[in-house]
Amino acid sequence: MPVKNNLLLCEGTRQQLPSGMATSEDSVSSWSCKQVARWLQVEGFGEYVELLCEQHRLDGPSLLALTEADLRGPPLGLTVLGDIKRLIIALCRLQRQNQTQLEELGLPAGLSLGATGGEWSCDGDDRRYNGGNRLSNGTELRLRNGDRSGYDSVCHTHSNGRYRRHLAGRLDPEVWKTIISSIYVFFVFGFTSFVMVIVHERVPDMRTYPPLPDIFLDSVPRIPWAFAMAEACGLILCYMCLLVLLLHKHRSIIFRRLCSLMGTVFLLRCCTMFVTSLSVPGQHLKCASKTYGDSWGKIQRALLIWSGGGMTLTGVQTCGDYMFSGHTVVITLLNFFVTEYTPRTWNLIHTISWVLNLFGIFFILAAHEHYSIDVFIAFYITTRLFLYYHTLANTRAFQQSRRARIWFPMFSFFECNVNGPVPNQYHWPFNKPAFMKSLIG
Repeated sequence: MPVKNNLLLCEGTRQQLPSGMATSEDSVSSWSCKQVARWLQVEGFGEYVELLCEQHRLDGPSLLALTEADLRGPPLGLTVLGDIKRLIIALCRLQRQNQTQLEELGLPAGLSLGATGGEWSCDGDDRRYNGGNRLSNGTELRLRNGDRSGYDSVCHTHSNGRYRRHLAGRLDPEVWKTIISSIYVFFVFGFTSFVMVIVHERVPDMRTYPPLPDIFLDSVPRIPWAFAMAEACGLILCYMCLLVLLLHKHRSIIFRRLCSLMGTVFLLRCCTMFVTSLSVPGQHLKCASKTYGDSWGKIQRALLIWSGGGMTLTGVQTCGDYMFSGHTVVITLLNFFVTEYTPRTWNLIHTISWVLNLFGIFFILAAHEHYSIDVFIAFYITTRLFLYYHTLANTRAFQQSRRARIWFPMFSFFECNVNGPVPNQYHWPFNKPAFMKSLIG
């Protein structure tokens, strides 16, 4: 085959290549492994010739089909980030120069950046991709086009199962998982109500165990109406959160996260208040050990607490449920969900949410309904759990750690199909009125 001056053209520049590399007659799709090896040498990747060309027999068509996920994942497993990025740039350049050959091979443009579609699912250990069944293990690559609300590029995920690809912009609501999370929090609230009944039977006698010393409670006089104001702050935050859920495009994922976090924190609260019974924080609380007799009486009392949401505004009065504050948990978690799932530019909404959160905490303490340590622990645990959950979900670090999947099985189950941060996109869920649909989307 005649050999010409072999030049690769790229955006007005020329790179001189050795004889036999790329000519009009000798296209990249017909390259042999030796020709690919020479191309790698010219581009400055000679150290990878043995790996790519000798061990894995990379020829011209497979070179054009090479992606960044292929380089990072097994069996290649390149680890030098600079080499990976430089090689991808060279591949992109080569693909742009051979668009016709890509079309003939049935490969989409920009393949090396992962710009290919494909749906995948993640339910249990059996993970299938409709284009192949390549076994892989332990890495993940997420690509975005720069806009957090975009997510039009592909997620290539490798885990201890099948190779899968997913278009990151398509977030599956997985309503059935949301229903499971709702059942979970429903069960936890019922269990918490029953534990509160048991705890009430073990309330320490105030004559024997007076209120513990507390700097805030000892320094700030009690405000009788403060606890009702704290619950009012919680209700306003609840309505704000419900409005965000109603209008958010990914409401199913958000509600699932809210239920799982709320249920987990309250399950922990059940353990703490059952194990340790603190003395009543104030003399104004008419709390005494109360026996409900048979099990049916306890269940009726638990149903009363559950139906009233544990709030004094609904006529529910509880004792002994200290260490730590359930009201603080609810107020703080609602605040964090409102601020997380609204745009960063909505400063007024964020300010109102935080003001309600902080004033709610202050009113709980001003009412002398909880010790300061109750409120502090509740705020700390709730915020840390929220941040840890979303950090793991946004970075998907748990997929690279089997230990994380063992320790957080429910989290792994709920989040396995959510790739990265949930974009804050809104739309009106109903067909009417039409102006709302056009206004919101």
